[in-house]
Amino acid sequence: MSSIRNAISKREYKERSQPASRKKFGLLEKHKDYVVRAREFHKKEDMLRRLKEKAANRNPDEFYFKMINTSTRDGVHRPESEANKYTPEELLLMKAQDLGYVLQKIQSEKKKIEKRQAVLHSLDNRPSSKHIYFAEDSEEANEILSRSSNDEELHTSVSVPSAIKKKMNASYKELEARMKRVENLERVYAEMALQKELQKKGRKRKLREDEIVCPTDRPVYKWRAERKR
Repeated sequence: MSSIRNAISKREYKERSQPASRKKFGLLEKHKDYVVRAREFHKKEDMLRRLKEKAANRNPDEFYFKMINTSTRDGVHRPESEANKYTPEELLLMKAQDLGYVLQKIQSEKKKIEKRQAVLHSLDNRPSSKHIYFAEDSEEANEILSRSSNDEELHTSVSVPSAIKKKMNASYKELEARMKRVENLERVYAEMALQKELQKKGRKRKLREDEIVCPTDRPVYKWRAERKR
C-alpha cells in the first residue's frame, strides 16, 4: 500500500504570496518569520522585566569602587578622563615599542620586495645564447649572418602565453603595492620618531622657513644646547 501511495502524484504545496494590491508592503510574512519575530520580542520583554526587578530591589547603600572613578551627569554615568593615566616614562617606553614594531614591518616588506624584484628581473632578462661562427670567406659569412637573423626573428615572434602574462602582471601589481606600503610605513616611522623626541626633556623651538637649510615640507625643531655634567 505504501508503494501505491508514493506512486500517486501529489500537488506541490506553495506558500501564498503577497497579493498584487499589497505589493507596496513588501513580502508577505510567513509563519517561520512570525516565530523569529515573536521570540525576539519576548526576549526583550524578559530582559526589561529583569532590569526592572533589579532596579526595584537595589540597595541604596550599595558601594563599589567604580563609583570613585565615575560621575553622574544628566542621569548618565561618565568615567573620568584617562589622559594622564600613564607617566612620561611609560609613554616613552610605549612609543619605543611601537617604533620597533613599525621598523620590523618595514624591514620585512623590504625583504619581500627584494625577493620579488629578483624573480621578475630573472624573468625579464633571460640570458641569450651566443655562438661563435667561423667563416672561410665573405659569402659564407653573409650566409651565417642571414641565418642567425632569421633565428632571432623566430625567437622574438614567439608570444608569451596569456596565463604567464597574467601572473607577471599580478606580480608587478603586488610589487607596486608593497613599495607603496613601505613608503607609507617610513612616513609613519618618521612621524612617530619625531613625536617621541618631542616628548623628551629639554628646551626646543620650531624653526622658521627662512632658518631651514634644506627645504622640506616636514616641521624642523632645534634643541637648546645643554652643558654635559
